[in-house]
Amino acid sequence: MEDQRRAELIARQGMTIAIDGPAGSGKSTISKKLARALGIGYLDTGAMYRALTWFALSEGIDLADQTAVAAAAEQMPLVMHSDPDDPHYVVGDTEVTTAIREPRISESVSVVATNLPVRHWMAREQRRRMLEARAQGSGMIAEGRDITTVVCPDADVRILLLADPAARLERRTRELYGDIAPEHLETTRKQVEDRDAKDSTVSEFLEPAPGVCVVDSSTLTIQGVVDAVLALVDASLEERAQRS
Repeated sequence: MEDQRRAELIARQGMTIAIDGPAGSGKSTISKKLARALGIGYLDTGAMYRALTWFALSEGIDLADQTAVAAAAEQMPLVMHSDPDDPHYVVGDTEVTTAIREPRISESVSVVATNLPVRHWMAREQRRRMLEARAQGSGMIAEGRDITTVVCPDADVRILLLADPAARLERRTRELYGDIAPEHLETTRKQVEDRDAKDSTVSEFLEPAPGVCVVDSSTLTIQGVVDAVLALVDASLEERAQRS
């Protein structure tokens, strides 16, 4: 589909894209590139959990106290900029874009991400942001663990992005440390395995729900994955245009 035709259809219909997958599958990289190509917003749902983890720790809240952490979510003064070229996050007067990627947050975020009252709050907030963006004649792409099933099961395009374990580990290590030094690989391996194990207790992100398309990024280039998803986006836009 030509870019102009795609842009016209998005302006007319809006577009929501939900991408799920395990850590290191390429969700963030692909989502940012897609948002840029489509001219829509980018919602990093993982960053929301990380921001809440940072906020709770900064407030001296015990992360094991689920009620207190859920209350903190309601109070958190989080501002998210959805520009894929400059996604950044501010809590109150503090820029936390870099801070939420620190190892101490990575090691603690799973406690917050498996807090069911927090997950319910997150799902409502994430869905609100996605649907507002679509209603405004634009749209939003969100990535996480349960976007296709809980947050926005009625998204226009739903993707489960997978990759083999070795590729996932290398990608995640580069994201966190900027290299794949053996000691960094080993530290990241434990984080990824622990996070997947904990998150699997509250969401199923390795098997596609009905209507969710699987894209395996193991042997694809970044552009190859982007092209595969764009083909699904174009098909959805045309189908919706024909129905309207």
